[in-house]
Amino acid sequence: MTNLSPNLPPDKQREMLRKMLTIRRFEERASDDYLAGKIYGVVHCYIGEEAAAVGVCSALDHGDRIISTHRGHGHCIAKGADLKRMMAELYGRQAGYCKGKGGSMHIADFDIGMLGANGIVAGGIAIVTGAGLAAQMEGKGGVAVSFFGDGASNAGPFHECLNIAATWKLPMLYVCENNMYAAQTPAAATHALSDVASRAAGYGIPGVVVDGNDVFAVYQAAHAAVERARSGGGPTLIECKTYRWRAHTERRGQPDLRDRAEVETWMRRDPIAMLAQQLCEQGELDSAGLQAMEDEIAHALEAAVAFAEASPFPLPDQAVEDVFAS
Repeated sequence: MTNLSPNLPPDKQREMLRKMLTIRRFEERASDDYLAGKIYGVVHCYIGEEAAAVGVCSALDHGDRIISTHRGHGHCIAKGADLKRMMAELYGRQAGYCKGKGGSMHIADFDIGMLGANGIVAGGIAIVTGAGLAAQMEGKGGVAVSFFGDGASNAGPFHECLNIAATWKLPMLYVCENNMYAAQTPAAATHALSDVASRAAGYGIPGVVVDGNDVFAVYQAAHAAVERARSGGGPTLIECKTYRWRAHTERRGQPDLRDRAEVETWMRRDPIAMLAQQLCEQGELDSAGLQAMEDEIAHALEAAVAFAEASPFPLPDQAVEDVFAS
């Protein structure tokens, strides 16, 4: 962990931990319920990457806008989404964020600046770059953040959007969550350079590599990038080196071709355990406080599941409501 934490109020440090734990427990419950047949569609778990979402979103204001990926539950929670409406959406119920018709990969809440997850790789980058342009035109100091993976950094929208954002000095953060694999494909097989952040030099903007499992390191990089963006300095590309613990999706029988020793090495660098240990060493948390946090999160998740199960499914005649293109 970095030495930044003492510069943050203890309450903010504990809130970071609480959000990371909430993401972890939400994903574990989503996986269990999916495998039990209670959740439809597909679930991509964010377990292991929690520090990236929380570190970045902790540096944002309520009105700042973000966009997510197919692996988007962590970003939603880090930005402040309601667990009940999220769970209802996963359950395909009317009380969900998208009235049960979007599912895991399309949760959005415009009221908190969450412009949505996106099932298309690199599909959200251009959308949120438009939000960056809107923030610039509004002139209120807002910023926009694009979360994407290492696979998306090879797609056209990544390069096109970095180019236009750099040229127009848009208030943008481009956050690459490099978990080393695009589905089953190692990043090393598709990237000529080891660091995605090095591509920023081609657009004349800062490119920063951080330990994506260190929430304070991520926060520090995001905070600096946000300050640059708000002051008219333009975009920053932040690469968070991290790792997902689970297979690409939660489907039964989904093969995981990664070396097991590699997975276990990264699991020993659990971002949540590292943060909890540091807070305890600083005297900002004890075992009782950590257990109370766990209990609070467990209660909130049970309430979210109960809320989802109590909500009805969408009716057949509602299938084309809220559909704006076909």
